[in-house]
Amino acid sequence: MDRARVIFGNQVADRDYRRACRQKEKFLKKYGDDSARSYYFKAEENPVLAPIGVKTLRLTDKPGLKLPENAVIVGNIRMGYGHYRISMAIASAAHALGYEPYWLDLNAFPESVCTKIISGQNDLYSLGSRLSQQFWLFNKLFWEPMNSEGFRKLSYNAGDQKSAELMANLLKELPKDVPYLATHVWPAQAAIHAGFTRVVNVIPDNWPMALHLSEGSIHTVQTPSAFLGYKMLRGMDKKRILKPMPKGALFDVGHYIDHELVENIEADCAARLARMEQGAPRRYLLSIGGAGAQQKLFEDIIRHLLPQIRAGKAMLLINTGDHFEVWDSIVSHIPELKTLAETHFDDYGATRAFLENDENIRGVQVFCHKDIFAAVYVTNLLMRVCDVLLTKPSELSFYPVPKIMIHRVGGHEAWGAIRAAEVGDGTYECEKTAEVLAMLDEITEGDEILPALCRGILRAKAAGIYNGAYEAVKLAVKK
Repeated sequence: MDRARVIFGNQVADRDYRRACRQKEKFLKKYGDDSARSYYFKAEENPVLAPIGVKTLRLTDKPGLKLPENAVIVGNIRMGYGHYRISMAIASAAHALGYEPYWLDLNAFPESVCTKIISGQNDLYSLGSRLSQQFWLFNKLFWEPMNSEGFRKLSYNAGDQKSAELMANLLKELPKDVPYLATHVWPAQAAIHAGFTRVVNVIPDNWPMALHLSEGSIHTVQTPSAFLGYKMLRGMDKKRILKPMPKGALFDVGHYIDHELVENIEADCAARLARMEQGAPRRYLLSIGGAGAQQKLFEDIIRHLLPQIRAGKAMLLINTGDHFEVWDSIVSHIPELKTLAETHFDDYGATRAFLENDENIRGVQVFCHKDIFAAVYVTNLLMRVCDVLLTKPSELSFYPVPKIMIHRVGGHEAWGAIRAAEVGDGTYECEKTAEVLAMLDEITEGDEILPALCRGILRAKAAGIYNGAYEAVKLAVKK
């Protein structure tokens, strides 16, 4: 079956199909053809994610990988931090349910055509994200429309389907009946093309886009609005009403959240409210994404908070992931941070020990780790000890921590903020810097917003809204 020709019973226009085929040929010409090569894997311990049972799949020269009966593969790509973060949630839930998660990053094998394609596309996306924050006209005329409407088109999915045919060879030596959960559409499409039979396509965004379709997979979404939009393939062709996704192809499972975050929601919210009642400084968390697209806004936030930090009204936790250069740049623009901030660099064990005793937290604490797993997972640890997270409305929109939603990077993210505001665990999207700073001041000085957000989190947990990772795993392992 040519999955780029007909998508859920909807014929793709000839010109769009030809364009998809040309794109595949372009990648073949640029990156070569490795279809005759066999890639073999071995499982290695993952020091950072060992507490949630994760082993990482790496290349080896010899065949013979044996996976246990309770294995699940988490297929993902390193593209920013979001897809890794969702993968960690899926792995954590799988481990809590008694399964052994194996981590497979399709962007981690540079000798393969699969990784070459993904890496090239990732570079383009990161560049676009940065330019969108630097140039208003580029954002308005190109980036916002591309992220909200361009990726929405069925024709875009056709192009990805043809490209994913070139990614499938990387997976051909893996067992095809193992439960496989993909946290980006390319690993899902690659697995389907490779013949996997139990694929769950874990869709991250709250704005339905054909970009995320992988026919042959079970699709999961996090919200009722996404379920309806994907079910009807809403707006994915401007000229016709499309045939809907068939029964059993799509499920609204709830937000994808790590087990260790879900099980501690009540305790973490109680600690936040206790600190507020005691008059303790508000703890704000900035998690700076891999594309580094909003550094100017983060610097404005830091400058605004510095007087409150000196006055003992606020504390600031900053995770720059694996980007030391981002922290160096911030310090070059705000020199007082050199003496004010305490840094926790490249020692994950010490970082974890520091955060386990949260009475250590004071002033400005900065975290950065070269290891990508530590770089991402530190934000999970920080979410548990912070009072409020400041984040763009991407994957962190769905997490059970009080959130100030800052301006989006790409039009598709707008619906993440809408979801947080309606659930009640985050603010509306603060589109201007002045709005963000005003919200910060009100939370720092007032005693209404933080309790309201905590109540929203507790209501959402009682309703099962944060159970999406568990439910996605259950769909994958179901026979």
